[in-house]
Amino acid sequence: MYALWDISYWISLALAPLAAGFLVRIFIIQHDCGHRAFFRTQLANNILGFACSILTLTPFTAWRRQHAAHHGIWNDLDRRQSGADIYSSCLTVAEYQALNPRQRFWYRVTQHPLVANILLPPLVFLVLYRFPFDMPKSWRPERRVVHLTTLTVLAGLAALGLLLGYAHVAVVQLSVMALAAILGVWLFSVQHRGANTLWAHHDRWDATTAALRSSNFLRLPRILQWFTGNIGFHHVHHLNARIPNYRLQECHEAIPALQSVSPMSLSDGLTALRMALWDENRRRMVTFDEATA
Repeated sequence: MYALWDISYWISLALAPLAAGFLVRIFIIQHDCGHRAFFRTQLANNILGFACSILTLTPFTAWRRQHAAHHGIWNDLDRRQSGADIYSSCLTVAEYQALNPRQRFWYRVTQHPLVANILLPPLVFLVLYRFPFDMPKSWRPERRVVHLTTLTVLAGLAALGLLLGYAHVAVVQLSVMALAAILGVWLFSVQHRGANTLWAHHDRWDATTAALRSSNFLRLPRILQWFTGNIGFHHVHHLNARIPNYRLQECHEAIPALQSVSPMSLSDGLTALRMALWDENRRRMVTFDEATA
């Protein structure tokens, strides 16, 4: 993109979706390193995970600890308030109806696909991840890594700016990062949404059932499957997070019980963003319109 800038501004920007796709794949590698799944040794995972985090703007050890908590509570109705499940958490229909009109309005605004999946993701990666605002003070190593990541990113951008021009760097980096953030947040949020996704109270929740019925199998076209690091096989990933992304499809195809999970198509994954509430009576995810019908 930088090489093409002086030839054509528009051709340079036309490559932003491709660059964003590579950045999403880098994030999946960082995600695997966070689970200590990409390499055999913890040291190798930590080194590559931190290196990836400079490109993804996501503090490695802090995100790793928060994401590990997600793997202990996903789609557990009684453990949603921990703050670890920010991408896929939701209210029940009864909880939503118990809100006052103003609270319902703001909840609908924040859950609207344009807000939750277009406007907020770049803000999260570009701004919120620069500060340890949601971490307990006892997370001292993780809080230090947030600041270290931010300083390293700023130093890298400053060096690029001196070399290539700050305006060029701003346009290229912001366009790629914004697209990657939108794609990445959609990818992670849709993995636990959909009409057939199951939520359960803690006394009825178990990890195996939650993996097979509360984690979706997002079947993507082959090229998108590669860019997303096979994370569409999310039911396999939640069954065993130590399986690296490059083995997820192999595991899915080797175990008949995993193949019984109904796949979600790309179009289903896009429409699933409208599923915002859990209906305990119908035992399915519903849209706001369905909840008030």
